[in-house]
Amino acid sequence: MSQTRTVLVTGATGNQGGAAAKALLARGHRVRALTRNPASPAAQLLAAQGAELIPGDFLDSGSLLRAATGVDAVFAMGTPYVAGLEDEVQQGLAIADAARATGVGHLIYASVASADRRTGVPHFDSKYRVEEHIAALGVPYTISAPVYFMENALAPWSLLALSQGRLAQALPAERKLQQIAVGDIGAFVAVLVERRESVFGRRFDIAGDELSGEEEAAILSRISGRQIRYEAVPPQALRAQSEDMAQMFEWFDRVGYAADIEGLRRQFPEVRWQRFEAWAREQDWK
Repeated sequence: MSQTRTVLVTGATGNQGGAAAKALLARGHRVRALTRNPASPAAQLLAAQGAELIPGDFLDSGSLLRAATGVDAVFAMGTPYVAGLEDEVQQGLAIADAARATGVGHLIYASVASADRRTGVPHFDSKYRVEEHIAALGVPYTISAPVYFMENALAPWSLLALSQGRLAQALPAERKLQQIAVGDIGAFVAVLVERRESVFGRRFDIAGDELSGEEEAAILSRISGRQIRYEAVPPQALRAQSEDMAQMFEWFDRVGYAADIEGLRRQFPEVRWQRFEAWAREQDWK
């Protein structure tokens, strides 16, 4: 690392933002963590790790301007799963506009892989709207676009099925799906911050592995010591909970992600780019 940078991280108490903050701190950078509730346990943990907590809200443009003033880079992200797709778009536009207004030298936006391919998946399309806005602003930017999270295997609904000896996904057993460890997303963001000019104006689909449901179930069986069978769930079964998720899994089966995994390993050797089995062996499956 050639230079210590100050980075404003939004979503710092969530998965991607938290991973980015942790990776940046580990590499010696200064982190400003934007949070609506500095007293929350997640925020206090960040502070204990060395982050500076900055009270702020996407709905308060003044707080965004204050948070972005004087930083070298901004890691910007939103989520559609709290307030909906339109709110996620507005969050992305707000932090991008704040970065431009304060003259931030590098804006890194957390999108999703293949969002630029007109997938028709609602939460892919919403993120691409923010990407287009950022590109039109004229600010130095980079797009970090991860695939499906390996951590989804640890979600409550996944763990419930695993406890019953099932790995349930809305995909045929043999259909491969690209995945990435959240820790690798954070490490990649830290590398983007350091590489700066060489990654301006670029968009990176990022993934660490590609495997089928059957292959994932076999790995989890070996690691957990108990038999896990793969169960293909029809996407229609997801529609009662989320039309968005149903459309995403239908797109996974019809088209799927296309990140250049081996190219990423060559171009960004600083990132572990974990295979699913290596990642799974580091988890507690009890």
